[in-house]
Amino acid sequence: MKQRDFFYLFQECVINATQDSSKPPGFITAQRRNSSTEPSGFVFRGGEVTGIGKVNLGRAYGPYSRVIFWETYLSSVVLSGGWDPWKYGGHEKNFIYAEVDCTGPGSNTQGRVPWEKKPNEININDYSLSSFINEDRWLNNIPTIQKKDYS
Repeated sequence: MKQRDFFYLFQECVINATQDSSKPPGFITAQRRNSSTEPSGFVFRGGEVTGIGKVNLGRAYGPYSRVIFWETYLSSVVLSGGWDPWKYGGHEKNFIYAEVDCTGPGSNTQGRVPWEKKPNEININDYSLSSFINEDRWLNNIPTIQKKDYS
């Protein structure tokens, strides 16, 4: 039986976080990965995180959680800590949480948790569309729709 892979690449998405300020901070992601060899994770490339209230970029939903924000605009809705180990405190060294070439007031990594990966600690090209999603070239076999030229 073939192993299932759960890779998610979100490109040019607008995430509108709406956390009630009278409640604890929210989370944009909760990614589960149970081993270092499990091929899963979330990558957000381009786009922006906006909204009201305060949120973390993510919380661990497994001991090897993996989330990357890449070239994304992060508004002031993002908390300075950025990430939360949730129920997986003690596994922080196993998480792959990273921000690469992000912009905006929420992208200041000075107050981030110390276990966030620095850009030089990961090979960001491993998380591109061709590597992360299409490593075995399965996307090449999906039929495409020819768009009509209305010019």
